[in-house]
Amino acid sequence: MKMHVAINVNNLEASLDFYRKLFNAEPTKVKEDYAKFELDEPGLHFALNVRPYQQGSGVINHFGFQVKDTEAVLATKKRLREAGLVSLDEMNTTCCYAVQDKIWVRDPEGNPWEIFYTKANSEFESADQAAFSDVCCSAPADDTAKTTSGSCSC
Repeated sequence: MKMHVAINVNNLEASLDFYRKLFNAEPTKVKEDYAKFELDEPGLHFALNVRPYQQGSGVINHFGFQVKDTEAVLATKKRLREAGLVSLDEMNTTCCYAVQDKIWVRDPEGNPWEIFYTKANSEFESADQAAFSDVCCSAPADDTAKTTSGSCSC
């Protein structure tokens, strides 16, 4: 399991320059509106999403855990439901230039948390509209995100 953090940025190139230096690593994926670092030490999956945000309101997009397989996603879903948390399921969805199985929950402050397994890379950022319009795969304000058929409800 790796910790996952996604932040919103206004300038991807400036952010990439900073995080390359901070992490002393190259990103594993870079697109025109997205970049991802997958670090082993510390175990971190860190994503940059080019999204408008209000100054002063923070840049957090969402938090999560990347797990080893779909079974781990489903086991977490079962555990969370038994604990009284309702999750939003997204199986076989395209999000963040990847095909994923995932679930979502929100904390009491409204912060979205995802538990996901990445099955394959994708040439598309997302598919369709997002159920949570404030996280990763939601279309930018100018609606220029490339989409394909399917369902992305991240």
